[in-house]
Amino acid sequence: MTERVKDTKEMIRQMRPALRDGSYHFVHVADTELAARAMLMSIASFAEDEGLSLVVPAPALTELGLSDEMPMRCITLQVHSALDGVGLTAAVATLLADNGIPCNMVAAYHHDHAFVPAEMAERALELLQDLAD
Repeated sequence: MTERVKDTKEMIRQMRPALRDGSYHFVHVADTELAARAMLMSIASFAEDEGLSLVVPAPALTELGLSDEMPMRCITLQVHSALDGVGLTAAVATLLADNGIPCNMVAAYHHDHAFVPAEMAERALELLQDLAD
């Protein structure tokens, strides 16, 4: 793995946004048995006071019996951003917001991920590629 990047301008320059295949859904699961099954299928989770929030691939929705409210696409920022880096998330979210594209950012250990409505994903990808250039 490459060295972590901390400088704001360098994180943006190196972000190499890539659109992941498929669509994903943010869901809430309060039932512990369903949550245990859903966790195995999720790509991200967060324990909130109201229950477990998960990001699951679209095919898992039917199997889990969950509703299909808003299909999202995931754009992975492929720079290995430092956990204490400042500004990458703000730059991405601000650019997308300025262009009317909703964005849910998920920061993981190696990369940041921008989830945008499926129908806006290609435009969001173009904007982020232009920002990196």
